[in-house]
Amino acid sequence: MGVTMGKRNVRIYLLYLLENIDYPLDYPTLVDIVRQNDYVAYLDLAEEFAELQTMGLVEKAGQNDRGEDLFAVTRQGRLVADSLNGEIMAPILDKSLNDALRYLDFKARGVTPHTAMERLADGRVSVKLWLDEKGTELWRTELVVDTVNRATRMVDNFSRHPDAVYRGVMSIVSGNVNYIFGENIEKRQY
Repeated sequence: MGVTMGKRNVRIYLLYLLENIDYPLDYPTLVDIVRQNDYVAYLDLAEEFAELQTMGLVEKAGQNDRGEDLFAVTRQGRLVADSLNGEIMAPILDKSLNDALRYLDFKARGVTPHTAMERLADGRVSVKLWLDEKGTELWRTELVVDTVNRATRMVDNFSRHPDAVYRGVMSIVSGNVNYIFGENIEKRQY
């Protein structure tokens, strides 16, 4: 965990995300959004989210189709978020909001990440990663790595950031991330 926040900053962070997403979210989705980065521990999230409700800065705003409560920032919460978000470094807020919006886009499209690990006879581990979009396979890859620890880290990262992994792979194979190759890949002669 690179950056940790005190409880006051956790509240500001949550208000900022809810305000800038600008539509009500259910609590499990909020947890998933916050998990996109390691800025807030789950227990701090749960405690401070409850505190925001008690303070009247976040309120219930209906229910989703699964019957889960939806939450939104109140007018007072927006004022607090606007006046205090300068206490958290802008790059942290920007990165968190961008990660949240990418996550929500994948969720709205019905993209689901899947993973599988299998120990091979030689001790290495096969890691399978794939994405389904509304039941149709969108993308799949299989990698063989040297340790269970490395495989577990890959699965965890993919599970937490499937949108970023997918975008990264698409950028690399299309030549849009040329710095990795050290030159403009489109000018190469094959």
